[in-house]
Amino acid sequence: MTDAARAAGATAGTTAGHSAFLTTLTHADADSVKRFAEGLLPQLGPVEVLRSRTGLVMLPFRDTVKGTDFHLGEVLVAEAEVRLTDHDATGYGMVTGRDLEWAMAMALIDAAAAAGLAPAAIDAFLSELDAANTARDRARLRAVEATRVDMETF
Repeated sequence: MTDAARAAGATAGTTAGHSAFLTTLTHADADSVKRFAEGLLPQLGPVEVLRSRTGLVMLPFRDTVKGTDFHLGEVLVAEAEVRLTDHDATGYGMVTGRDLEWAMAMALIDAAAAAGLAPAAIDAFLSELDAANTARDRARLRAVEATRVDMETF
């Protein structure tokens, strides 16, 4: 089984891998995810849309002083769930904001990985996204670090 299929939760006990798979897609550039999903469409066969909606979800937060959890507020999300009827595989996507196309693209990629379709292409795409996400995060951290001020106190 491919890394992408494992990451998509195709086997039991891979919840953490599936979460990382979806996290990589949510942190990526929306347009690149949409383009990749569109390229997968001819291989997927009939697609049943189970869910495609926007809504509000509660944002959990932890008070580190008291160690208690609370809800900071609500966040607008777009959510999609699809089923590939020829492969009996489902996929899921959720992103902040109202970009239903991005959520649908995520769900299609997730379903394709769960069905074992285009494993090499999905693995390569996820590796590319992961590298881009890491580079962007490092650049952001360097920019923040450049603003740090060290003060000596006596």
